Amino acid sequence: MPDYPQTSRVKSKLFRRDLFHRALVLEFAGNGLLVFATLLGIVVVSQLIRFLGAAVSGKLAADGVLALLGFSALNYLPVLLSISLFISILLTLSRCYRDSEMVVWFCAGIGLTRWIRPVLWYAIPVVVLIALLSLVLSPWALQKAEAYKNKLESRDEVAMVKPGVFRESNQADRVYFVEDVDVSSNQVGNIFVRSVQNKQLGTMVARQGFQETLPNGDRFLVLLNGTRYEGTPGQRDYRIVEFERYAMRIDSVATKQAQPNARTMTTPELWRNPTTWNLSELEWRLGLPISAAVLSLLAIALSYVNPRAGRSLNLIMAIVLYMLYSNMISVTNAWVGQGKLSPGIGLWGIHVLMLLITALLFYWRMSLFSLRRVLRK
Repeated sequence: MPDYPQTSRVKSKLFRRDLFHRALVLEFAGNGLLVFATLLGIVVVSQLIRFLGAAVSGKLAADGVLALLGFSALNYLPVLLSISLFISILLTLSRCYRDSEMVVWFCAGIGLTRWIRPVLWYAIPVVVLIALLSLVLSPWALQKAEAYKNKLESRDEVAMVKPGVFRESNQADRVYFVEDVDVSSNQVGNIFVRSVQNKQLGTMVARQGFQETLPNGDRFLVLLNGTRYEGTPGQRDYRIVEFERYAMRIDSVATKQAQPNARTMTTPELWRNPTTWNLSELEWRLGLPISAAVLSLLAIALSYVNPRAGRSLNLIMAIVLYMLYSNMISVTNAWVGQGKLSPGIGLWGIHVLMLLITALLFYWRMSLFSLRRVLRK
């Protein structure tokens, strides 16, 4: 006869374990979303301030701020997700130690290694997303940002003039100001232009104007019903000329070509052209998801908190190890690009070393808990 009560107890035990894993994963996800939103907000605000500063100084067109901000945020997502993954696991398990939940599970025979499974349930989808962003979307965002920036810098000086804003030409020989712009009729009103021609200073004001393109492609800014002031006030050569129509040639700007850059190359292009710096960039992209997976395991070992002593020590240790890990990845990538280190060691050396440190921390934590159980007996 089958042992029905024993089968029922096994099913009940499996159900409680699955329920516990799901609750733990949900707590991981909640903390991860909170940390990610905070970090993303900090990055967006800092990048927005930088782009706005460039727009105010004239180095960047104002209408390109939002587009470049989006491309920049997309480029930072893999790193932000990796940090959020690490911190969310660390915070959740530290809370379990602080609330003595871990002690209960350890006394029930559930060791530290049993926490790897629920952590991986949460970490693997995030690691896959980091790999997709790092290998595909981040290079695409950098490439689009570079192309968009070149497009903005290749616009002619009149096209970059904004109503109510003084704008200097690329050659620094003209200053434009318009009060209003009618986009439907391509006309501008109340124009001010200050220019230097043949070493002579001239100022023009006009009630209205428009852009005109000739059949040969030459472009002109045509001013209507205006006045031109030439020379220095008080000198004999100072002149005031009124005109009905005055055409100023708009110098064309050559379209800037994007310079070859390993960061903007696609992952297949890096693989087909294995120079040292291309391999360094490829290892950086591969290293982001690998390091995220290693950090998720490292967070289990670093999450130990003594409820009587506080949790500052483990957080400080976690921050130090993360900074050391991240900096060593950058250093090894630079050594690969400079030819000082082989690509194989550069890719796997630091990750294998961190896995060994993680294994030692696991062994140390489990040994300490076993020793305490023996001493209590």
